[in-house]
Order: sequence, then C-alpha cells, then structure tokens
Amino acid sequence: MQLLSWNVQWCRGVDGRVDPLRIARTIRELADADVICLQEVARGFDALAGSDGEDQFAMLADAFDGYTAIEGIAVDVPGEFGERRQFGNLLLSRLPVRQVWRHLLPWPADAEHADMPRAAIEAVIAAPAASDLGPLRVTTTHLGYYSATQRLAQVEALRALHAAAQAHGRRPARADVSNGPFHWRLRPAAGIVCGDFNCEPGAPGHSRMLEPFADGTPALRDAWQIAHPGRPHAPTVGLYDTAQWPRRFACDFAFVSEDVAPRVQALHIDGGSAASDHQALLLRLG
Repeated sequence: MQLLSWNVQWCRGVDGRVDPLRIARTIRELADADVICLQEVARGFDALAGSDGEDQFAMLADAFDGYTAIEGIAVDVPGEFGERRQFGNLLLSRLPVRQVWRHLLPWPADAEHADMPRAAIEAVIAAPAASDLGPLRVTTTHLGYYSATQRLAQVEALRALHAAAQAHGRRPARADVSNGPFHWRLRPAAGIVCGDFNCEPGAPGHSRMLEPFADGTPALRDAWQIAHPGRPHAPTVGLYDTAQWPRRFACDFAFVSEDVAPRVQALHIDGGSAASDHQALLLRLG
C-alpha cells in the first residue's frame, strides 16, 4: 500500500502558476499511490495569488478517476455572488472507504496571532487483501502556522482521536446492525496521521505527537524515524521556494500507530518537484 501526502499550496508552483492538473500529473509521476492526502486545496478563492477561483477539489477529483474523493473543509465563507469560498484538505482513495469523519480542530483565541480554522479528515480504508493490513484509519490534516497555542491544541486533539480509536475498535456488547445511521461500524486502532504540522522535528508539536499516553494507549511513531533510524528528517520546504522558506527543514510528517510501525517499508521525500512550496511525502507499507 502506498500513501502520498502533500501540501499543494492551492496548487501554486514556485513559478507562481496555479495549476491543479500539474499537481495531478506530478502525483502520478511520483507514485502509483493508493491513497492521496492533499492539504491547502481551494474553491472559489480568487484572492489567492495566481488563482481565478477555480474549484480545485472538483478538478483534482476528476483527475483521479476511480478514486473516492473526500473533502475536509476548514474555511467556508460566502463569495461575492453567493457562492461558497472554501479551503481545506482532500483525501483521494482508490481503496474502499468504509467510514469517514470530518473533524474541526480546536481554534482557541490567540491575542497575538490571527489564523484560519483547521480540520482533519479521518477515513477507514480497506487495505489491499494481499498486504494483510486489514482496515486502517488514515487521517490527514494541516495545523496552525502562526499560533503555537492553536497548533499545540490541535496536536492534543489528534492525540485524543488516536486514543479514542483504540476503544472504538472493540465491538460493544449492544451493537446496532440495522444498516441505518446507528449501525455500528469498525473504527480500527491501526492508523496513519499525515500532513503539514507546521513545526520541525523535535519542536513541541512534533515531540508531543510522539509522547506516551498516561493510560497506556500505544504511542504514535514517526515513520521517518522507522524507515531512516538515526538520520535527520529530509527537508520538506525550502528546496525551491527560498522566499517563503529561507532555509530547508521538515514540517510535513507521517505518524503511524504501533501496530502499523512494523509494516513501514519506506518513506521518501520528493526532492525534484517545484509544483508547490512543499515537497510530497511517500509512505509505503507492506
């Protein structure tokens, strides 16, 4: 199973051109990904540099025929003519999607910084039968950039979601089986949390994601550290856009649950594309 995660900066390349189809082509060149997790996807926001307000959610979904497209809108405001202007995450899966949650993440007031709301998409994916992975939760998100207060609150929410899934993976004694909205469906313990965390390795947000849980819940692990033990994380920004990012560092990560960790075969950071200010991350599980 291959998963690609990428902050596409509203499909704006380092050349300043907004081109969702270039993003789609680049993804296909990078990998034959089963699951694609994209951050900073826009609809109707013609105020974004280089954009004319194109519906990037629809364009990217159309570019991946046969994939289920799941939108995770974080910003939703009216446009000038009554249309909606939306911004958030997009998850595309060619594997069966069993269940989806769209989580709005905490957004505590910060007197020092204005930042936009943030969201996370959590989807239960049926991994390929040959992989023997079984059902797997994939969560993708984009955390606060300006406000450390908000970013750390969002990290706590992601940890809480991971902890809650450990209990939800056990069938309750009285489980509804009506096939209606109350039907009990598995929320597996095994999971991946990926995206743009807007903090560096070892920073408070990154370190907190890896901390043990007081109640004994299995901790999350950084897939880079599993695939490349002892090596500094390859940079995910600053390779080509040196105006926004005057130095190179990593802020895009893939965290995996303890039961997924032994299945991590590789984690690769693309170093060749300038189709966004971030570099794509490719995780392979076996």
